[in-house]
Amino acid sequence: MEVLATHYQSQQLNSPNDIVVKSDGMIYFTDPTSGRSAGYDVPREPELSFCGVYRLDPDSKELTLLIDDFAKPNGLCFARDERQLFVNDTVRQHIMVFDVLAGGTVGNGRLWANLEGEKPGVADGMKVDSAGHLFSCGPGGIHVFTPDAVCLGGVEIPEHTANFVWGDDDLCSLYVTASTSLYRLSLHISPRRTVK
Repeated sequence: MEVLATHYQSQQLNSPNDIVVKSDGMIYFTDPTSGRSAGYDVPREPELSFCGVYRLDPDSKELTLLIDDFAKPNGLCFARDERQLFVNDTVRQHIMVFDVLAGGTVGNGRLWANLEGEKPGVADGMKVDSAGHLFSCGPGGIHVFTPDAVCLGGVEIPEHTANFVWGDDDLCSLYVTASTSLYRLSLHISPRRTVK
């Protein structure tokens, strides 16, 4: 095991959470304070005054702060062409989108969608499938959006949903981690197109 990043400008990171790796190998991750609160870890005050989104170069170990104005950044994923980065906010229950700029930084942040619902659950794990649909944990389970931010509905999960991943040989099964259980359901689409 190799530790890649622990501090930003000599201050300890809050509690790195969700992560996505761009096709060029650069690592992007969110850093909320969740792991410093009761119920997750030993409660302790953060050293940083913000919750950031970062890019890490795994070779040079250079850590770049990309965004610092989230209340609690959580899930993140790239659009299929990697020209946009989506990041959701657990506190504000919404998804922001940023243009990926030359050099891997981001800009032009804007509200993309709200995660609405009366059932328990918060913005958490997030991914995009081969058709460009965005899946995000939220109230009641997993919310599904078209590439232009229209909510198609959702996948109801009977527990608070934290994250999910596609699996099995055809990548058409969705494995969902929840409060006390692991769920599996079959879909008709996967995170990548297959050529037969």
